[in-house]
Amino acid sequence: MKRLPIGVEDFKKMIDKNFYYIDKTDFINDVLHEEVVLYTRPRRFGKTLNMSTLYYFFSIKQKENAYLFNGLNIMKRRDAVEHLNKYPVIMISLKEMKQTTFEKQLEMYSVFIRDIIRRNQELLESEQINAIDKELLTAYYMGTKNEVSLQTALKFLCECLQQHYHQNVILLIDEYDVPLQSAYLHGYYDQMVEFLRNVFSAALKTNDALEKGVLTGCLRIAKESIFTGLNNFKVNSIFDGDENQQFGFMQNEIDILLEKYDALEYRYNIKEWYDGYQFGGCDVYNPWSVLMYMDRLTNSNNKSPESFWANTSGNDVIYRFIQQGNAEMKQDFDILSSGGMIEKTI
Repeated sequence: MKRLPIGVEDFKKMIDKNFYYIDKTDFINDVLHEEVVLYTRPRRFGKTLNMSTLYYFFSIKQKENAYLFNGLNIMKRRDAVEHLNKYPVIMISLKEMKQTTFEKQLEMYSVFIRDIIRRNQELLESEQINAIDKELLTAYYMGTKNEVSLQTALKFLCECLQQHYHQNVILLIDEYDVPLQSAYLHGYYDQMVEFLRNVFSAALKTNDALEKGVLTGCLRIAKESIFTGLNNFKVNSIFDGDENQQFGFMQNEIDILLEKYDALEYRYNIKEWYDGYQFGGCDVYNPWSVLMYMDRLTNSNNKSPESFWANTSGNDVIYRFIQQGNAEMKQDFDILSSGGMIEKTI
C-alpha cells in the first residue's frame, strides 16, 4: 500500500518515493492557455505541489526527470507534451517573507534573488551575456539590498536566462501574498504594496523575455493596488473552474482513495467533516484534513475525525478583522464559529 503524501510538496519526491498521488497534471494544460494567471485557494490545498509540478514539466534543466510524468494525464495531450522541458524556469516562493519591518523584508527578498542566481550559475560564465550584465548579476549575487534594483531583479534574471538559452522564461511565484499579510500586521503595508507592484509590473508586464507567469496565494489583493496595468492578467479563484478542479479533492477522487485503503465505511465521516468547500460550483474536499484522517484510519485505533486543518497557520489577519469589525461582522463570526451558515454577495 502506498504511503499517504502528508506534507509532500515536491513533485519529484511524490513520484520517486511512490506516494499516493491524485493526478492533477491537467493543471499544466490550464496554464498553457494563459499568459499571466493568479490562482487563489485556501492554505493546504496543493498550490505549492502544483507549482512544483509546473517546474518539473517546463524546466529545460529537468530533462532527465521527464519520466516523472509517464502515465499521467498530461502525457495524453500531444499539444502540451510539445512544451515538456522546453523553457528556462524561475521558481520563487515568498512564504518566508514574514519579517517585522520593510527593511528586513528587502533583505529576505535579496536572499531569494541570490538563490535564483546560485541555481543558475551558468549565467555568470555565459558567452551570451555581456560584461555589464554580468557585473549586475554579480552585484545581485553578492546580495544587494538596494530597493530600486531589487524591484527589477526578476525581470533582469528573465532577460539573462533568455539570452543564454535563446528561449523565453516561465516565472512561477508561490505564496505571493505572504509579505503583504505580514506588512498589514506590522504597519508597513503601503511600502510593501508599492514594492511588489513595481516587481510584478517589471516582471509580468514590461518583460519581453517572459513566456508565462503563474502566481499562487490564499488571498486576492485588489488588482488596482498591486497588479495595476497588467492587461494580460487573469485571476482564477474559488469561484472559477469546472468539474475538473485542480486544487483540493473531488468526490470521485475521494471514493477511489477510500477504496484503495479499504476505508469505504468512513465515507460519511469524511463528507460530513471535510466536504465544506465549493469551487466553481463543485463540492471540494480539504486535502490536508482528508489525508490526515486517512492516516489515522490506517495507522491508529482511533477512528474519530477532527479538525486537522484548524491550526495549520497563524490567523492574525482574521483576529485583526474581528477586533476592528463592526457589530454585524462580529455577529457573522459568531454564527460561523457555532457551526452555522451565512450568505454574502461578493
